[in-house]
Amino acid sequence: MWANKETKSLSLIPSCPHARDLGNRLRASLLPLRWGKGRAKSPCATELPPDAGRRSEGVSGSEPPPTARATLQHRPPAHDDAVASVAFLAPDLCVSGGKDKAVVVYNWHCGTVVRTFRGHEREVTKVSCLPEPSWLFSASRDKTVLMWGLHGADGAAQCFSGHDLVVTGLAVSPVFQQLCTGSRDNCVCTWDIETGVCLNRALISRNLVTHLCWVPGEPYIIQTSEDKTIRLWDTRGLQVAHACPPQQHIQTACDVSTDGRYCLSGSHGCSGEGGEATVSSLDILNRLPKAKAGTGKMGERACVSTACLDGAGPLVSLAACGKATLLCASTNAGIHLLSIRSANGLGLQEVATF
Repeated sequence: MWANKETKSLSLIPSCPHARDLGNRLRASLLPLRWGKGRAKSPCATELPPDAGRRSEGVSGSEPPPTARATLQHRPPAHDDAVASVAFLAPDLCVSGGKDKAVVVYNWHCGTVVRTFRGHEREVTKVSCLPEPSWLFSASRDKTVLMWGLHGADGAAQCFSGHDLVVTGLAVSPVFQQLCTGSRDNCVCTWDIETGVCLNRALISRNLVTHLCWVPGEPYIIQTSEDKTIRLWDTRGLQVAHACPPQQHIQTACDVSTDGRYCLSGSHGCSGEGGEATVSSLDILNRLPKAKAGTGKMGERACVSTACLDGAGPLVSLAACGKATLLCASTNAGIHLLSIRSANGLGLQEVATF
């Protein structure tokens, strides 16, 4: 998916079966988007509901009912200012962070704030989570990453401090119980979640990190950078296992399919150039260090649907929630709830904002 600078809209792009499977099964924090054109109190309780982890009918796993498609719902806002990042936590629950320095857990089905965490001195840049133990992670311009317990105290459970500039990359592995961070200080770090100790630190000149994601079940991390390079890191010693040749445009985002076979990356662009979504094979993991990852691009000709989010401003983060629901964070209008319709062809429909 990508946002066109001129039309300032969100587009749905199909491709080959492998790429389509990737799009349907991407983890939360699918792909930050860099452009865009342009809240009635819910009866749900503000405390964490007992069935918060249960899938709700008609929204989380399937298309919303016709009444939901007919009228855009304006739910109570999650944040007081621009939203920088959103991630899937559990069915009906998401975690987000933004310019108001807050980390918010929101029930987007009921339209209620479940928890709000405050502790950062500057705005939040990225969020991530471990759903099973309910740990939340937030990166910030204050150069730190904080860990929060969904069912714990209001204060941070752990602080990861060691970067010299804003933290712009954040990824956590449920398998290895490690956190990986990246920054504009050209450094990538791995951390022990329980102790907060920095395990490894690697510095590469001009490697201004834009995004990080963990390859599921593997000790590898995909990283994008402003130097237009996509790197594959081996966290066992934190060495670059493979680096793709520099692309034409700045690489802004990345994610990996749940089977670990494909990587999706996105790039900047302007004047009709760039703004690409690229699918890369990760077969290289079976042949390190000799093989090179293959690349296939999904171009404008494959676009089958566009959802114009009027007044949203730049679209900065996207999270997949089940098979038919997307959450899109924007600078001007909070978080948008989008439905992927399959009737009469694929389509995107804005359902609600919060």
